[in-house]
Amino acid sequence: MRAEIVSIGTEILLGEITDTNAAFIAGRLPALGIDLHYVTQVGDNGGRLREVLARAWERSEVVFTTGGLGPTEDDITRETVALVLGEVLHEDPGQERILRSFWRGRDRPMPRRNLKQAQLIPSARAIPNPRGTAPGWWVERDGRAMVVMPGPPAEMTRMWEHEVAPELERRARAVLVSRTLKTTELGESAVDELLSPLLGSRNPSIGIYHRPDGVHARLAAKAPTREEAKALIAPVEAEARRLLGSNLWGVDDESLAAAVGRLLRERGLTLAVMESATGGAVSDAITDVAGSSDYFVGGLVTYATAVKLQMGVSPEIVERHGVISRETAEAMAGAARLALRADIGVGITGVAGESAVEGQPPGTMHIALSRDGEIEYAHWRYYQGRVATKRRVQQHVLSMLRRHLLGLGTTIDSRVSGERRA
Repeated sequence: MRAEIVSIGTEILLGEITDTNAAFIAGRLPALGIDLHYVTQVGDNGGRLREVLARAWERSEVVFTTGGLGPTEDDITRETVALVLGEVLHEDPGQERILRSFWRGRDRPMPRRNLKQAQLIPSARAIPNPRGTAPGWWVERDGRAMVVMPGPPAEMTRMWEHEVAPELERRARAVLVSRTLKTTELGESAVDELLSPLLGSRNPSIGIYHRPDGVHARLAAKAPTREEAKALIAPVEAEARRLLGSNLWGVDDESLAAAVGRLLRERGLTLAVMESATGGAVSDAITDVAGSSDYFVGGLVTYATAVKLQMGVSPEIVERHGVISRETAEAMAGAARLALRADIGVGITGVAGESAVEGQPPGTMHIALSRDGEIEYAHWRYYQGRVATKRRVQQHVLSMLRRHLLGLGTTIDSRVSGERRA
């Protein structure tokens, strides 16, 4: 089935918002056996929108639109779809009742302008939107379909998951099921080499991709049903897991922070972090996981040297070795563990900016892990700007924690030593 996405809104063209809706929809179409051929962005201009929708309706079997369903004068998606299809808008009594109920539930009068959101055309049925006032449209005519959805991502994604995707799946002639295996500390070529015995497979196929949290291997199988596709994937996944070994840390939507959290919880251990260069990025990733309070005691952002000293880092260490040093990272890890009474402490210091500090170039990072009087240490350099560097450190710290919890040791310029006190 040939598909097209039309993202509507002048704010997209001006760069005021990012078109995450198109990416969301595009990422979910392969699993439904739908081939995406075109993605178009168009502003709130009647002539241009009419031209784009007419072309999409002509060349695609299913068209997905997002945006332009609000109550204001520049929200013209309904009117333009009606023009393209040559149909007349009418207010639907059922939709009007839903709208009025929505406003009563908020103890506010409904502005008359909102009545346009109760409009339909003969070829359309309303798609419920409990998160907003704008219902979607499911339009069908002449063997084609147009799925019209609101622009706010929270409304669109809920509508997709609960209304649109189930309907598309019921109509699918075949489904594509994928399984993503996530690795760490391996480059694309290394993963490709490890999985080379499997790469000749066509169904399931295997794709290898570099992502911010490591290299992913995606297994995808097409079959008449989801269960049959999963059965095709299962033996290939089992062999891929064996080949990837300890470098495999998660699957599908799992995050590295969640994988680390699971290991901490299973072992009954707690964690504390003292961060300098990363400014709280590691603590942020850890606390993005529901239930992280079970194992994460807290994080200290000690950006200033004086704060490091206040939190237990020895002045002698800083004076002798500098703030950007292995010794200071080790002292920070120990101080975090002791100050917050955690089983494991992590210390991070380095240069996230674009200028050298203490003679060390941008991207220099020192990471230490403290536990039971022992220290694990990692040192590396990587720089592609402040944000990218902080993100890279975040992933390295999580990977280091994972390897430690699995008893695999550290791999990046590392060594193990007794914990330093002075």
